Amino acid sequence: MLQVENLNQYYGGSHILRGLSFTAEPGKVTTLLGRNGVGKTTLLKSLMGVVPTRSGSIQFGGADITKLASYDRVRAGIGYVPQGREIFSRLSVEENLRMGLASRPGSTPIPPRIFEMFPVLKQMLRRRGGDLSGGQQQQLAIGRALAMGPKLLILDEPTEGIQPSIIKDIERAIRALAETGEMAILLVEQYYDFARSLADHYLVMERGEIIARGRGDQMDADGVRDLLSL
Repeated sequence: MLQVENLNQYYGGSHILRGLSFTAEPGKVTTLLGRNGVGKTTLLKSLMGVVPTRSGSIQFGGADITKLASYDRVRAGIGYVPQGREIFSRLSVEENLRMGLASRPGSTPIPPRIFEMFPVLKQMLRRRGGDLSGGQQQQLAIGRALAMGPKLLILDEPTEGIQPSIIKDIERAIRALAETGEMAILLVEQYYDFARSLADHYLVMERGEIIARGRGDQMDADGVRDLLSL
C-alpha cells in the first residue's frame, strides 16, 4: 500500500531525514518508534505532503504521490491523525466527523463503524469537541480520519496524554481495523508496550535514520526497548 524509497528531508542546512526506505502493508500495523527529535513527525508531514520531499519517492497504491498536494493524498485514501489531535474545538462532534467527509462528494453519511468502535461519540454527537476529555478527543480525531474510508491510516502518538482505559479502547480499535484487511496502518509511538502489542512490523528511528526493523513479535528479543533508552 505504501512504499517509501530513499527519502531525504532538510530544514535549512540540517539533514533531518536520511535515506529512509520502508513499506506499510494492507492488513498490517507498521509501528515506528523513536525518541523525541529523531524525525518521526517530519516523516509524517512528508508523507502527507505538508512539507515537500527534497529527494526520494513515495508510492501509494502503486502510484507515485511524491509531488501530490496534501488534499490529493487525502482523496487518494490517506487518513492522518496528527499529534495533539487538532480537532475543531468549537465545532460539534458531528461537525468534526463530517469534516472527515469533506473529500467525498455528495451527502455521505457518517460510517456506522465509527460509533461501533467509539460509542461515546454517538452519545456526545451534539457536544462541542472542546468539551470532550483528552481521550474522547483522541477517539474523535481517529473517527474523523476514518470517516473518509482511508486505505492507509497514519497515527502520530495516539496515546499521548490519554488515560489508560481509553488507551485500551484505542488499541482494540486499531487491531480491529487492521484485521479487516482493508487498510494499512502506520503507527508512530513512544509508548513501547502499546507499540509492541499492536506491531506486525516495527521500525526504529535515530537521528533521521532507520536503525532497526523487524517483526513485531520479535521486538523484545531484538532489544528494541534498549534502543529507545540509549
